[in-house]
Order: sequence, then structure tokens, then C-alpha cells
Amino acid sequence: MKKLTLLGNITPTEFLRDYWHKKPLLIRQAIPNFKAPIEAAELIGLAAQEEVESRLVSHFKQQWKMENGPFTALPDIKKKEWSLLVQGVNLHHQAADALLRQFNFLPDARLDDLMISYASEGGGVGPHFDSYDVFLLQAHGQRRWKISAQKNLDLIDGMPLKILSNFTPEQEFVLEPGDMLYLPPQYAHDGIALGPCMTYSIGFRAPAYQELGEAFLQFMSDSIDLPGRYADPDLKPGKHPAELSKEMLEKVAQEIRKVEFTSEDITVFMGEYLSTPKHSVFFDQPKKPLTPVRFLIAAKQRGIQLALKSRMLYRGKNIFMNGESFGVSGVDKTLLTQLADTRSLDGALLATASIDMQETLCLWYEDGWINLQSPGR
Repeated sequence: MKKLTLLGNITPTEFLRDYWHKKPLLIRQAIPNFKAPIEAAELIGLAAQEEVESRLVSHFKQQWKMENGPFTALPDIKKKEWSLLVQGVNLHHQAADALLRQFNFLPDARLDDLMISYASEGGGVGPHFDSYDVFLLQAHGQRRWKISAQKNLDLIDGMPLKILSNFTPEQEFVLEPGDMLYLPPQYAHDGIALGPCMTYSIGFRAPAYQELGEAFLQFMSDSIDLPGRYADPDLKPGKHPAELSKEMLEKVAQEIRKVEFTSEDITVFMGEYLSTPKHSVFFDQPKKPLTPVRFLIAAKQRGIQLALKSRMLYRGKNIFMNGESFGVSGVDKTLLTQLADTRSLDGALLATASIDMQETLCLWYEDGWINLQSPGR
């Protein structure tokens, strides 16, 4: 496997074996001569939009405060100790999505989003830890990171942020544009802006098993089939009318134990769950959509690509698109798995797609899930 500059000239295999979930990795010039593709003004414009998740964290007069966007105004950049955090920038900006895709040596099912922090001098969110892996890429200015493998992760009570009550840094680094720091889950860290700066955080999904369990039971509720109704033809009179009888409980338990799930159920559940966009995501449907015939002609000429907000996964015969699933085979399976892996599909290949797949692509286009590629791409 090829060594990656992004990982400090080691292979993804070496990174996963030696660092992933295990220990930090500082990578100087992970992206040499890096130029931030998103200017501060553009980021501030995103934070003003209702559909974009953003937060403002300030530490004025020794008091931590957090506000949720959208924001029509921000503090002056000359005022110290504030940070604007904009979540999911990859959903709204092509260059941010392209940057996120550089991490595709890791599964899409685990990749979450690209968050950008724009901070004034001294800005940060306090010493904290994340429950997931994170890559911290310096995009503009400088930020000093202090990190610690400490086991004490107690938080200060009554704070608007999850700030560690006892942070004891063990290492310290100053990151310049293009430098990147990887941290495994639950690794304590504190980043302070040394003047106005911008930091990109590439985060990963790590759903709690409790969350998965609750969602799976809801998923299975649609497929449970327990015919019949409770009956007790052999009922006998009892002395305590308010007491639940042992016979009743055993009979119900016997029926409930008939509820079973298969590996296919788990596959479909996980595919739909992990491909479901966040609640704040709304797709941009074409204002003047082409007719199905004209769309297919254009698609075969120009090719198609997934919309930035689309999440597409697959396993075996199952394709998962934005929380929906369906089975495919043959050429359609080959084409759709390629679309999922590369997020685009050459127009010439669409001529081999079945009528059903072409109709599905038309519906996805009308829903804003896929777009035509730009001419001449």
C-alpha cells in the first residue's frame, strides 16, 4: 500500500496498526504548502444560514459561554478569546468535501464531517476530550495544542461546555498551516489560537451501543410478525385479582421469544442508519428539473455525481442511499457500488444500466440526491 504524505509518509496500514485508537500522531506538513480553500468571510456567511449548524464559544471575563447559530453578527476579530465553530462544512462547500475525501482510506461509514473553527487570539473551547477519533488540520495562522493521555476525564459541573476539571498536559505542539495532529478517542487536549487562526477538524462517527440498540428495536418493529391474540381458555379463579399470574407472564414471554433477527436484518439496519443524513440536512432540489428523458440524455453525456449532502453505502446486494435501501444485482450493482465508492459515475457507463436503475437515478436527481457533472469535467 502506498505511503501517504497526509499520514507523515507511512501507509494507511501502518497508521491503522500503530496509531488508530492507540496514540497521537503529529504530522508536519501533512498537506505541504496548504492554502485554506475557505476564507473567513465565506465561513461567517455559512454560519448565518439557518440550515448550517454553528456555535460561538467565548471566554470573556473568565466566563465560558456558548451560543447556537445562525449568527448575523460576530465579535470583532481583534477581541480575544472567542471561537466560531461551523459543523458539516463539507455538506455545503465542494472544496471542503474534496478535502474530507482525502481520508477515504477509512470507511465512509465511520467518516462524519469536516468542522471548521475560526478563532481570535486566545480562542479555544477549553481542555476537553472527544468520544471519537479526530484529525486536526491547521488551515490558517497558528494554534498551540496541549495533549494528555490522562485517565481522569471528570468534567467541571455547571458549565455550558464539557471542560475537564483537572487537565495535566504531557505534550505541547504549535501547528502551522498544513500541519496536522491525530488524536484517538478520549485523549485530553486543549487548543489555543496564537492570533487569528482557522483549524479544520475531521471527525468520525462512533455511535453509542445504547443508541444503536434503541434504533434497531425501532427498525425491527416494522418487521415483527406475531399472529394471534392473548387468550386463556384454561383460566382458573384466583385469590388476588390485582396480581399478574405466572401463567400469563410465561405465555407472553413464550410468544415474544419468537422475535428473531438475522445477519441480513443487521446489515439493512446499519446501512440505513449510517446513510441517514442528520436532521438538519435538507436537499437542494433542482429549481427547473429536466424531464426524465432529457435528464438521461444529459447524464449519459456528462456523467453524474452524488450531491454533497448524500450518504451512500453498500454491502453485498444491498445499496443504501440517504437512509433508504434496495437490492441490486449484475451490471446495476457494479455501477452503483462504483458511484458509492467514487461519488461519481462516467456517463458512458450509464448506457449499460437497466431501465429500473435509470428510473431510480431520475428520482434521485429530482430529489436533489445526485447532480449532473459540470460540462467538460
